[in-house]
Amino acid sequence: MARYIEPKCRLCRYIGEKMMLKGEKCVTKCTLEKRNAPPGPHGPRRRRVSDRGLQLREKQKARFTYGLFERQFRKTFEEAARLPGITGENLLVLLERRLDNIIYRLGFGDSRAQARQLVRHGHIWVNGHKTNVPSMLVCEGDAVQWREGSTKNKYYGVLKEKIKDKVIPTWLTLDSENLTGRVAALPTRSDVESAFSEKMIVEYYSR
Repeated sequence: MARYIEPKCRLCRYIGEKMMLKGEKCVTKCTLEKRNAPPGPHGPRRRRVSDRGLQLREKQKARFTYGLFERQFRKTFEEAARLPGITGENLLVLLERRLDNIIYRLGFGDSRAQARQLVRHGHIWVNGHKTNVPSMLVCEGDAVQWREGSTKNKYYGVLKEKIKDKVIPTWLTLDSENLTGRVAALPTRSDVESAFSEKMIVEYYSR
C-alpha cells in the first residue's frame, strides 16, 4: 500500500495552515511557526491565488487532513455524489466514518497517521472481528475495541491513563476503563468541525 513518507510539515507549509498532522508534536514543535513559507525555492512571498487555485487548496487541505491520496479521495467524492442529499456534506460524513478517523476521534491515536498504523498492525477489532483496513466505513452501532493481545503492550497502558481527559464527538461513546468505543449515531454536518470548505471541493470536481 502506498503512503506519504515525506515530512508532514511540508504539507502544512504548502497549505499555509497548521493541519495537526502530527498530533501533539504540532503543538510543541511546529515548523510552520518558524518557516511560514511554501516549500521549495520560490521565496517567502505567497502570490495571489485564483478561484481555481483556492478550490484546489481546499481539496488538498481535506485530502492531507484525512491522509488520502488523490485516487482514494476522488473515489470517495464520487461515492458521495451518488448518495442522496448534499454532496459536500456526504463527502464529509464518509471521511469521518473511516475506521482510522474513528480511532483518531476516540483518542486511541494522537494523529490519523498513528491511528492508521494501529489498524494496519491489527491492534483494533470491530464488532469482535480483526480488521486491518483503515478505509473501512463504520456503521451506527459498531463497537471498536483493542485486540486482547494488544492490551498488554506499553502504549496501551500509557494511553489508558491519558485518555481519561479526552473529549470525543457526541456521535461517539467511549468506555475509558476498557478503551472501547461505539458509534452511537452516524455523524451529521453539524457534528463535524472542519478546517476546509466542502462546497469549494464540490466546485473543484464539478468543472
